[in-house]
Amino acid sequence: MRAGFPDVCSSAVETIGRTPLVALERLCEGLPGLVLAKLESFSPGHSVKDRIARRMIEDAEARGELQPGGAIVELTSGNTGIGLAIVAAVRGYRFYAVMSEGNSVERQRVLRALGAEVVLVPQARGYRPGVVTGEDLELVERRAEELTRELGAFRPDQFANAGNVAAHRETTGPEIWAQTGGRVDAWV
Repeated sequence: MRAGFPDVCSSAVETIGRTPLVALERLCEGLPGLVLAKLESFSPGHSVKDRIARRMIEDAEARGELQPGGAIVELTSGNTGIGLAIVAAVRGYRFYAVMSEGNSVERQRVLRALGAEVVLVPQARGYRPGVVTGEDLELVERRAEELTRELGAFRPDQFANAGNVAAHRETTGPEIWAQTGGRVDAWV
């Protein structure tokens, strides 16, 4: 929070998390329970992936894997990349979003608008907008690995990063628990 202004955040990164829960009462009408929806769209990147982006970068900073002015490279189709772009921009890192040219043009535009450099990888069997195959993802992974080495960059590797799970265990879960007064029977 901003000194002297307790309700003012010093950056968009501070707004990640602390999202509201909404009761879906009409959906649950006549049922023996209540379904609540956690509105992760209230985070700056409009996605639950903002939480993991923040956590993976903070963990890398704490381990010394990410130094001021450093570079971050990640394979993404959108949401995690958007979260990483936001945190990278606020913290002063260069962010390279590596994605298949088959991913949506809109995601590419959002990433660029947030300061990311979008690295498009040609598709395995020619350009097919909106269609990304396993073969395409292998090419994207290979390019992300190459770029990480070339730049000496930090690679969050969202699919294998323990911070991904920890972000939810340490923020999302406790938020839901606090917001419900501990009255949770199931979580999905």
